[in-house]
Amino acid sequence: MGFTVTFWGVRGTVPCPMASHLEYGGNTSCIEVTAGARTLVLDAGTGLRSLGKSLRARGINDVTLLLTHTHIDHINGFPFFEPCYCPDFSMRVMAGHCQGAHCIQSVMEKPMDSCLFPVPLQKLRAALVFEDFRPGAVLDLGDGITVRTAPLNHPGGGTGYRIDYDGRSFCYVTDTEHDPDRMDANVLGLIQGADLVAYDCSYTDDEFAGRRGWGHSTWREGVRLARAADVGRLCLFHHDPDHDDVRMQAIEAEARLEWQECFAAREGMQVDMLVEARPKTDAEAAA
Repeated sequence: MGFTVTFWGVRGTVPCPMASHLEYGGNTSCIEVTAGARTLVLDAGTGLRSLGKSLRARGINDVTLLLTHTHIDHINGFPFFEPCYCPDFSMRVMAGHCQGAHCIQSVMEKPMDSCLFPVPLQKLRAALVFEDFRPGAVLDLGDGITVRTAPLNHPGGGTGYRIDYDGRSFCYVTDTEHDPDRMDANVLGLIQGADLVAYDCSYTDDEFAGRRGWGHSTWREGVRLARAADVGRLCLFHHDPDHDDVRMQAIEAEARLEWQECFAAREGMQVDMLVEARPKTDAEAAA
């Protein structure tokens, strides 16, 4: 059945429904991962709305949603996720940054409070299960899918994910701020030897200097981490809303000059993990 990664939302902070952002996309963070017959969803930004319609059209009625954290741009698609209103749909919602009274279910109830949205979480007709875990846990999702997790450096906490399936690995490391003096050991450990890593590349180095403490990173740090961890390919992700298509083209070109095996995520892009993730070695290419 394959192993694919599809980008439904690649933007950070706020949606950008503008003609100047069409090439890379304006929806906020949401990625679909198919592993065999299973469907995983990473984050619930506004890209989740279109994904929901696609899931219904394809007859997919069971998914696992893995949340990096619950800042608004990563959950603002959830109330508009059509499958949640369908009684034949089930979803397991998992998060690692919520602890104690602030469990993931209680957090997800807040944006659907009557003051903010007309339908409360409890009125959704789908079968929803909410689970909290501690970052660093290994999640065995069955069917040969293993998900490793790691804590990220972000205000309020965050979780990075590594999905291993059929001998390949995809890592999702967004909304994390690096220390300019040292590489993040948690991130390095998570992405070591991965085939494809989607990394928070919100800022350029010049922008990052004035945005310390905001919880984001740069494409140049992503390249450093990917090289140090023997990553196959790096995907620039969580594009700043001020980076329109022209700016993104320049950023992507500069990043590729630094390291050829990187590219910027585009809304609608799909990567076949079994074919496209890690570049072929010289021996494989010659075979």
